[in-house]
Amino acid sequence: MSIPFVAPVVATHGEASPDAPLVVLLHGRGSNEQDIISLAPHLPTGVAYAAVRAPIAEGGGYAWFANRGIGRPVADSLAETMAWFRTWLDDVAPAGRPVIVIGFSGGGAFAGGLVLSDPARFSGAGILFATLPFDAGVPVEPGRLAHLPVFVARGDQDHVIPAELIGRTWTYLHEESGAPVVARRSPGGHGITAPILADLGGWIDERLAYSAQHLVPTPRPPADATWPSSPPPTDHSRPTHHHRK
Repeated sequence: MSIPFVAPVVATHGEASPDAPLVVLLHGRGSNEQDIISLAPHLPTGVAYAAVRAPIAEGGGYAWFANRGIGRPVADSLAETMAWFRTWLDDVAPAGRPVIVIGFSGGGAFAGGLVLSDPARFSGAGILFATLPFDAGVPVEPGRLAHLPVFVARGDQDHVIPAELIGRTWTYLHEESGAPVVARRSPGGHGITAPILADLGGWIDERLAYSAQHLVPTPRPPADATWPSSPPPTDHSRPTHHHRK
């Protein structure tokens, strides 16, 4: 039975113009929109940021889907919450407005579900200390994310997300998805570090600058876009944001 979700609670930062590029920030499991919007002041200006509260109450915070285990969404639950989210997104970002979706932990799995379900809808995706939602009803065939820029970050000591899922996500994005990937690794655990946050900001700038300079149609990435080569993974430290999973 479907859950009667209410309209989303949204925290905003940056540009108020409905024509500004939109970066959607998705918090981790048991957290909320105020936690993740705290990243926005450290990211590029000239952008509209929106942090959406997940629709399922859990652990004093909120979650994006019911779990079969950490990092393993229940397929029906994920489909319901993605449809709920898309209703909101299609209202605030009609065709022609660039949308980048960035999620941490459970929010990263949800962001992955969104772009795997409809890669043409987005101009980029950030998967931070998270797994893609494998075996949860979303397509993961080879080439699924071709031409969709992806920023992915992981912690070598992350003991929150199962290691098997972290490895599977890393392999799929780099070797199977077709996405032009910018990857970062931290020697630490399950938390966003200052250098990774800085690199994420640079990646956002590059994506939007490329789109503006090359008149890339949005939200659909062009099949003939040639994105800059991804640098090799770099170890980072100095954690600053330790959001809940």
